Amino acid sequence: MPRAKGGFKTRRRRNKWLKVSKGFVGVPNNVYKKSREIGERALAESYKGRKQRKRDFRRLWIIRINAAVRQYGLSYSRFIGMLKDKNIDIDRKVLSEMAVNNPQEFEQLVKKVSA
Repeated sequence: MPRAKGGFKTRRRRNKWLKVSKGFVGVPNNVYKKSREIGERALAESYKGRKQRKRDFRRLWIIRINAAVRQYGLSYSRFIGMLKDKNIDIDRKVLSEMAVNNPQEFEQLVKKVSA
C-alpha cells in the first residue's frame, strides 16, 4: 500500500488557511504555517471585536442620552429610572437617535417623564 502524500485533502486544508490570511503582508500571506498561526489569531480577535463593538455602541448611546438630558437638569441614571417608573420601554439606541435627530420629540419625552 503506497504512503499517503500531500494530495487533494491536504492541499484543500492548507488553502483554507491561506484564504483566511489573504491580504496579510509578508510571510503570513503565502506560507502555510505562519498563515495558520496568524489566521487563527485574527479570527479570535475578530470574535472579540464583535463583542466589544456591542459594548462600545451602548457606551456611545449612554453618553449621548446623558448629554441631551443634562440640558433639562437631569442625569442619565435619574432619567432612565423615571422611564422605568412610568413603564416607558424605549431602548438606549432609539433614545440616542431621538436626542440627536429629533430634539423636539426628545424634549417632549423628558417633560412627560419628569412631570
